[in-house]
Amino acid sequence: MKFTRVIPKAYIKLRILTTLIDYTIFGTFYFTYLYVFNESAQPGHMEVNGIMTWPIPIVWILYFVLLESINGTPGHDLCKLKVVKTDGSKVSFTDALKRRICDPIDIFIYGIPALILVSKTEKHQRLGDLLANTVVVKASDIVITEATF
Repeated sequence: MKFTRVIPKAYIKLRILTTLIDYTIFGTFYFTYLYVFNESAQPGHMEVNGIMTWPIPIVWILYFVLLESINGTPGHDLCKLKVVKTDGSKVSFTDALKRRICDPIDIFIYGIPALILVSKTEKHQRLGDLLANTVVVKASDIVITEATF
């Protein structure tokens, strides 16, 4: 029988770097998309309307939610972090969605709410993690003990 124990740590600098990497990648897509499909006649103003707005949230869901539920985002991979349930199991699509739906609140005001929660909660969880019952860890933070009887 195997027992899994997760010992999360704050990793505040790595989590900030992960967020910056992931949102830089998404932001690059976002501004490139707006530039290419710009419908505005005003110089220096970019906008898309109607059905042309749909790819933006779809790509956000694919990038942040789907990738996180499969294996993690590129930012997490580069920083050697992963998102798991508090029991060490893999996150589902629904868990990743719950976690990411709180991004605007967590990142609001330069990420201060997320920084406060990560530094003050026992398992170093931000609001999205608390809602989805997840933690951000390194592989070394997951301890699997095998017991034989």
